[in-house]
Amino acid sequence: MGRTKKVKSAGRYGVRYGLKLRKKLLEVEKEQKKKHICPNCKKPGLKRLAAGIWYCKKCGAKFAGKAYVPG
Repeated sequence: MGRTKKVKSAGRYGVRYGLKLRKKLLEVEKEQKKKHICPNCKKPGLKRLAAGIWYCKKCGAKFAGKAYVPG
């Protein structure tokens, strides 16, 4: 699908919406998808279930946080 080395996942939007917005989206998505550390067990295993809902695959803890980062 429309993904290149330069624009990565934002390539799915093609030339629409402007470069500045697509770059901001890329930053948010990169932060959102990286491995986050669980506040309970201190291991990297958090996964985002929905906006603001985070789940640890290691200890099974589920908690609310920010929309794109658990912080």
